[in-house]
Amino acid sequence: MSQRKRLLVVASRNRKKVEEIQQILSGLPFQVVSITELGDFPEVVEDGETFAENARKKAEQAVAWVQELVVADDSGLEVDALNGAPGVHSARFAAEPGKPTTDAANNAKLLALMADVPPEKRGAQFRCVIALAVPGGPVHFAEGICRGTIGLSPRGTEGFGYDPLFIVPELGQTFAELGPEIKNQISHRARALAGLERLLQQYQNA
Repeated sequence: MSQRKRLLVVASRNRKKVEEIQQILSGLPFQVVSITELGDFPEVVEDGETFAENARKKAEQAVAWVQELVVADDSGLEVDALNGAPGVHSARFAAEPGKPTTDAANNAKLLALMADVPPEKRGAQFRCVIALAVPGGPVHFAEGICRGTIGLSPRGTEGFGYDPLFIVPELGQTFAELGPEIKNQISHRARALAGLERLLQQYQNA
């Protein structure tokens, strides 16, 4: 009789992000589920000034609700020519008061702001901070960064967010062109989760 896998809850309503985390962690003995599968929990207001603050807030609130092992990430794009923007505001970069934004609108705003930036100065990085919250225990953190450049126009149909604009120089393709198999080996999120892998293994039967 096989042992039942321990739940690992992803504190996110972003279906594509949850699927990405599930794929990255597929080799670990956890049943990785979205928090939306466990109940109708209130949405966490991401008002922190850093990725770590937002990740901690999401993880702590989620672990209090579900009493299961929780991972919560906050991640975004940091563009050199924009002094690190959009940063923690990546998901709502083009938002207007009272209106949600879209990936297409965020990408369009980024391209408009960088219209006069030459190719050699279009450096950027994706940064991800993951918080692992343990019921009745501590919150652990890991960070991952992936360097690249911003393209002149969107390329590719895979992924989400700024993936169509983020070029990995060594491969000459955007995240959206690479597809999940390659992206999930080199991405900022994959690198952050790799930093938690040993801890996750310790907690799998706890």
